[in-house]
Amino acid sequence: MKIKYIAIALFSGAIATMNAQDTTVPKSNGGIKGGYNLAAVSFDGDGETEQRHGFHIGVYGESFISESFSIQPELMYSQQGYKITNSSGTFTQKLDYINLPLMLKAYPSKNFFLEAGPQIGLAVSHKEEYEGLFNGSQQYDPNNFDWGINFGGGFKTDSGISLGVRYHLGLGDLYDEGKAQNRVLQFSLGFDL
Repeated sequence: MKIKYIAIALFSGAIATMNAQDTTVPKSNGGIKGGYNLAAVSFDGDGETEQRHGFHIGVYGESFISESFSIQPELMYSQQGYKITNSSGTFTQKLDYINLPLMLKAYPSKNFFLEAGPQIGLAVSHKEEYEGLFNGSQQYDPNNFDWGINFGGGFKTDSGISLGVRYHLGLGDLYDEGKAQNRVLQFSLGFDL
């Protein structure tokens, strides 16, 4: 019971401290961003495939709801997929998505941010590549819709240049059979316009 009262007191103190600070809310902004992807797939929770290297590029809009919090919707093109290598050769599944993340960003300090939020995606193309002795006759038909959660952080300069790292934890199934889910690590460079 004491822990409950201590938690309430700490929460009330934090709210009072935030209200006592300068209430200057930064202005909303938008921009472009792009970067490098390391994409893989988790099959049945037994581990991840090898990574497919790719890129992402798109636009964002950031709206501040207070001095320390903002909401950032994005529209991104993202190269994803995975690779499997064995004694027969290499199989690569190339999946390209249009993703719509909606990120809640927290700024513990003026230039450092943490972010988390949901994402939905629509596969706009897929292609299988076979190298070596792999049987190249099999065609896979991935689901077009994907969804999941993003987590990340980064730095944003006063001039609007940002460097960020984000991890996408896919929760939608890639195929109708089995449990294959996207996993993507992204490194981004953004510019406010």
